[in-house]
Amino acid sequence: MIAKTKIAKTQAANLKVKLFRGFSDHSRMAILNALRSRPLTVNEIVEMTGLTQSNVSNHLGCLRCCDLVVRQQQGRFVYYQLSDERIAKLLDLADELLADVALGVNQCDHYD
Repeated sequence: MIAKTKIAKTQAANLKVKLFRGFSDHSRMAILNALRSRPLTVNEIVEMTGLTQSNVSNHLGCLRCCDLVVRQQQGRFVYYQLSDERIAKLLDLADELLADVALGVNQCDHYD
């Protein structure tokens, strides 16, 4: 029984690492930050982030595959939005945490 618990904890940790990989790319983070305020079209995301259309489309596919972003057709436009309000809350918490630890994170050479 202890082995099953250890395996379950390892699987949960691996899944959490995979979730945070979704946030660890500059382009994906820019897209997620843009979507914090409201649903946007690809063109609006391109304008807000400065990324290319193909880059935005590629990363939106990744974010949709991971269920972090959903899309909704409205007439001839497709709008993308965060799939869960907790994603915006997580990004807000990251901003709050960084307000206190940004210097240490910036100086850390283990993540580069």
